[in-house]
Amino acid sequence: MKLNKEYWEQRYKENRLGWDIGHVSSPLKKYIDGLENKDMKILVPGAGYGYEVSYLHQQGFSSVYAVDYAAEPLQRIRRENPKFPEEHLIEGDFFDMEESGFDLILEQTFFCSLSPELRPRYVEKTYSLLTEGGMLCGLLFDFPLTENGPPFGGDSQMYRDLFQPPFKIDTLERAYNSITPRQGNELFFIFTK
Repeated sequence: MKLNKEYWEQRYKENRLGWDIGHVSSPLKKYIDGLENKDMKILVPGAGYGYEVSYLHQQGFSSVYAVDYAAEPLQRIRRENPKFPEEHLIEGDFFDMEESGFDLILEQTFFCSLSPELRPRYVEKTYSLLTEGGMLCGLLFDFPLTENGPPFGGDSQMYRDLFQPPFKIDTLERAYNSITPRQGNELFFIFTK
């Protein structure tokens, strides 16, 4: 199975969106609500319908970007947020992104959708997109790694070995406020460049 643009476009056409919870995830909402600098440059990779993107925009964050292979979810973000800057909605491959200088990259079900052999590239790419002192933050699944994804799993030690170095691991702990179906299967993390 090739997890390419055609694959993801087809998932949207068939409404096979098991990752889509229909709203901002509880752990990320709590984290966003604690952010004070509304001028941060923020990226949400593999944004999907972009609930976090829309929420950030609605909370007054002025420099939010979303990247996704599929056009449909980006169009929906634009329809639901008419004042959202169109140039901040990037249709394409995350690994081909040229925009950089992000203060924060929010991770929500993108990492788990990548074939495990791409994980080292994800670490390199997120690191390169961040400013010095920038943060990669979000949720990672905590269940055994499988070849039958997406989603593909992982565990705390695997993530520590993968991300450190180059990142400093500030937080990597079980999310206490996951939605009910994901309770006990998510790790909340904050990694700093």
